[in-house]
Amino acid sequence: MDAKSVGAPDLGAAALRRRYAAGEPAEAVIAEVYARIRAVADGGIFITLRPESEVAAEAAALPPFDPETHPLWGVPIAVKDNIDVAGLPTTAACPAFAYRPDTDAFVVARLRAAGALVIGKTNLDQFATGLVGVRSPYPAPRNALDPSLVPGGSSSGSAVAVAQGIVTLALGTDTAGSGRVPAALNNIVGVKPTLGLLSASGMVPACRTLDTISIFSAGVADSWTALQVAAGYDADDAYARRFPAPALDAPPAPVIGVPDAASRRFFGDAAEEAAFDAAVARLTALGARLVEVDLSPCFEIAEMLYSGAWVAERMAAVEETYRGRPGALHPVTKGIISAADRLTAVDAFRGFYRLAELRRAAEPALEGLDALCVPTIPGPVTMAEIEEDPVGPNSRLGTYTNFVNLMDLCALAVPTAPGPASRPGSVTLLAPAGHDGRLVALAARIERDAAVIPGNGLPRPAPLDFPAGARPGEAVVAAVGAHMSGLPLNGELTALGARCLGPARTSADYRLFALPGTTPPKPGLLRVGSGGRAVEVELWAMPLAGLGPFLAGIPAPLTLGTLTLEGGGRCTGFLVEAAATAGATDITSHGGWRAYLAAAEELPV
Repeated sequence: MDAKSVGAPDLGAAALRRRYAAGEPAEAVIAEVYARIRAVADGGIFITLRPESEVAAEAAALPPFDPETHPLWGVPIAVKDNIDVAGLPTTAACPAFAYRPDTDAFVVARLRAAGALVIGKTNLDQFATGLVGVRSPYPAPRNALDPSLVPGGSSSGSAVAVAQGIVTLALGTDTAGSGRVPAALNNIVGVKPTLGLLSASGMVPACRTLDTISIFSAGVADSWTALQVAAGYDADDAYARRFPAPALDAPPAPVIGVPDAASRRFFGDAAEEAAFDAAVARLTALGARLVEVDLSPCFEIAEMLYSGAWVAERMAAVEETYRGRPGALHPVTKGIISAADRLTAVDAFRGFYRLAELRRAAEPALEGLDALCVPTIPGPVTMAEIEEDPVGPNSRLGTYTNFVNLMDLCALAVPTAPGPASRPGSVTLLAPAGHDGRLVALAARIERDAAVIPGNGLPRPAPLDFPAGARPGEAVVAAVGAHMSGLPLNGELTALGARCLGPARTSADYRLFALPGTTPPKPGLLRVGSGGRAVEVELWAMPLAGLGPFLAGIPAPLTLGTLTLEGGGRCTGFLVEAAATAGATDITSHGGWRAYLAAAEELPV
């Protein structure tokens, strides 16, 4: 059966919450999950698949539906098979290594306590060594978009399970890019958290000092929910770090670094380069200020991951199996790890020293940035290429990912609008450790702007719900047009001490008009009795002392009034007098002022 002939169910967490709130049992969703598994018919996704009856019984035993206390109630998830799930074998894609744990990994336990239902354990590059997803003794998962391409690794099964609409969320791991490369190749979101934010207890290490559990989803909002649930200090993990709970951080006009001309590496893939150029252009349209950055020190750091101390660390993780049963290892995996036998303790310390020097050299270029934006991959790799050369194309996939954990950065890969060749695009946002919420907020803007259909034709993800976030002494104001981040009148907000809370949408009973004769160009938002739709706005927290002066400076026919937001919330916002729309152009179909400007090619420079 063709997977596309049976539409993927909408397993977004928001959609599931609506269904469960209406009284639908979780067992019905589990039935849809297993029907989808049969429809996709890819025997390479799961190494261990739980019986449907077992998961359905677990779903029936969930406590009463309460999304506040159980934010993942009835949400189906998959777990990479180097992370423990109680009662299921952990193989790390090496049957000779397999064991059956009695307890869940720390992160798995937190997700299950929040109501998540584990469907099974997913395939991977053996011992999480690889970025292609096919270095496994089991059948390789098929890329969800194009079977001629590699699925991406090492978390291949987890990414494909999400991209095929089988599960809402999947756990991967990430050392060199394994939580980001397969996300790009399957057109989904991949979150690589700050090292130590998620516990590694119950995870088979690749490089213990660099590993983190990662999260895949179709949209940013679901990954954010999972990250909030999964994060927590674990005293039993010697590499856990005491970070505060992740919180959204939406800079009003973010400063984002992008590779300079000398740092661009696409290896002749013009389509991938054009897609990245288009994505960068949209960042400017979304109000970001771009700064070109020399990534040369980062690339030199990346080369260290497979040429020094950290290869020996991979040996430390699997030495017993490597020495005792060398025939059990995949030939490519064995070849990579065997390089550790040529290294000494002196080599390791030299590597540590060189890493410190390169990190220091990279600091000036990164100073003052809210985030870096790089291509997630320089271009896809075909199955034929990897059969001909198992190592070279794999290394190419890690161009923009291998340096990230060595530099202690957090990362988030998010789909962008397709490039000229209609190939899905993906960029990765990077920030210093502890700023995961900033990346989520920025990625949510990119996701909303790109309007991507993720994975293998999945439903568009629900937008991230930015909290109102007003503090005592502040009011929430919705900017509709020229006052948005990066647009000509934004300074009128920031001069009064307003803080950007992020994007939002009105309820579906407004129309938007381009008002004639206004300088700079301005829109007018009008509430209508019928025939309206949701319109993109941007929420700001305004000090109450600034509201009066701000209102006094608003020229007719604009005014401030009460707006109704999607979901039922209310706030102060820009409205227009009905009489002023008589000679105005109705631009409601664009969905917002930024989209209208982009379509009209009137973006400010």
